[in-house]
Amino acid sequence: MSLRTGVSPESEGPHTAQRLIVIKQAQSFLALISIGPNIPNWTRLVETQSMRNDRSNSQVSGRIVLAVTILGSSMAFIDGTVVNVALPALQNAFHASIANVQWVVESYALMLAALLLVGGSLGDMLGRRKVYVFGVAVFAAASAVCGLARNIDMLIWARSIQGIGAALLVPGSLALITASFPEETRGRAIGTWSGFSAMTAAIGPVIGGWLIEHSTWRWVFFLNLPLALAVILLSGKVPESRNENASHHLDWPGSLLVTLGLGGVTYALIELPARAHHGGHLVAVAAVLGVAALAGFVVVEHSSRVPMVSLKLFRSRNFAGANLLTLFLYASLGGLMFFFPMDLIQIQHYTATQAGAAFLPFVAIMFGLSRWAGGLVARYGSRIPLTVGPLVAACGIAFFAMVPHGGSYWSTFFPAVVVMGLGMTISVAPLTTTVMNAVPGTESGLASGINNAVSRLAALLAVAVFGAVLVTVFNHSLDQSLNQLALTPDARAQIDAARPLLAAAHNPNPIVQRAITESFVSGYHSVIWIATGLAALSAITAWLLIESGAASATTHAEQEGLA
Repeated sequence: MSLRTGVSPESEGPHTAQRLIVIKQAQSFLALISIGPNIPNWTRLVETQSMRNDRSNSQVSGRIVLAVTILGSSMAFIDGTVVNVALPALQNAFHASIANVQWVVESYALMLAALLLVGGSLGDMLGRRKVYVFGVAVFAAASAVCGLARNIDMLIWARSIQGIGAALLVPGSLALITASFPEETRGRAIGTWSGFSAMTAAIGPVIGGWLIEHSTWRWVFFLNLPLALAVILLSGKVPESRNENASHHLDWPGSLLVTLGLGGVTYALIELPARAHHGGHLVAVAAVLGVAALAGFVVVEHSSRVPMVSLKLFRSRNFAGANLLTLFLYASLGGLMFFFPMDLIQIQHYTATQAGAAFLPFVAIMFGLSRWAGGLVARYGSRIPLTVGPLVAACGIAFFAMVPHGGSYWSTFFPAVVVMGLGMTISVAPLTTTVMNAVPGTESGLASGINNAVSRLAALLAVAVFGAVLVTVFNHSLDQSLNQLALTPDARAQIDAARPLLAAAHNPNPIVQRAITESFVSGYHSVIWIATGLAALSAITAWLLIESGAASATTHAEQEGLA
């Protein structure tokens, strides 16, 4: 189903278009600090506020609506930021391979990315509160199963169910706010929601790390249960709302094809290192089917009357360039955020709490300078900040590869986090503004949804690709080191059996253990340099494809033939 609503921001008042850009910038900030679950299509949710069907604002307290939406969305934010910190602990608990650990993240991200737009459409059709509460219940039930998982396979399957629940609840939080608050108080309500959401996304890894360190990784998932219970109990006082004018035809063929396509490609990338010599035909079949399904998705979207993704928007040079930039930049960041906690905990020997707090300076910079960054496009146009920002971020990412083993956080990782945070701050707001200005006002919701989907796709693919690179470099480096040692066949077989654990592998021989550590560091540095290259490539993309001016949405779209 298309995200198009037919409501023009310009028709709602002279300041609405600017308000949509500000809200989208806040959304991008939350996306960066939570990486996993992203808040999609805020602009669409704001636009649909004019369809005030079945409202009863006079009968409900705004505080209850805010409480329900903040608590529910906080489940997804906390889960998205803290699970990466928990990966080393659950890897040790289950003796899981790196591929298993990747699937813990990817199974969730895959279902969320594939079904998110469908979840928003279901809320419009069936009732936003109903779909939101159902999503919270599914998410909570899956969280309980995750916490009770007895093996890694059970955890992976439960995480995929969690992703389905997140796809239903994430779009509903802003939809409920826009349906429950009048225009004059809606901005303040959204500000309150975004502030609390940013706070939970920032402190989630610290709290989760403390629980992992002092109790068990299972509490990372059990934390969602009291939040879900509170949402369900309070939701009875939230009025139901729906869009009576919404199309009753969902783009199920498109959703199915994109799920199968992304699933096949992700499976091939994750399983390739382990199955290259045994079972390689399964990887090849998955890759071929995945690519075929994605090609079918493009065909379906091109011919559908109500496409999930309108391909005509990519005729705009700025829109196409901004989304290509998003793909490169968010892939760089997503891959780094997945492997960074492993390096901190397994190589640098940080505690889980310390690892969870390592990115707090990044959050502080994004939060403190976001307003300043929001004015860069008006002052310099889009091209300059979208070139400079990714280049600064690339420098910060490169610093991660230069950090020595040991040493104080403040003299090692802190400078890298600060520089990368500054680069991302310069990039995010201008990127958001460029996307919003590249299309007519009536298409702003659709543009927002596509750009958010691209950012999630980038992180999904980055974890799979970077994992394959790290495993390949790790195995090559370890082979070179082991070939120089006089190991018995039994000792070599024991080491080879533990290879899939990467840095989590332990060997009583200190020379072998050092070789394992150095091999992981070699693979990790390779990943960091690729991430650096992707960030630099996003800067090149901006310079080549983004126009230097900051044309208005309507004017630019008319020039591109989209109006």
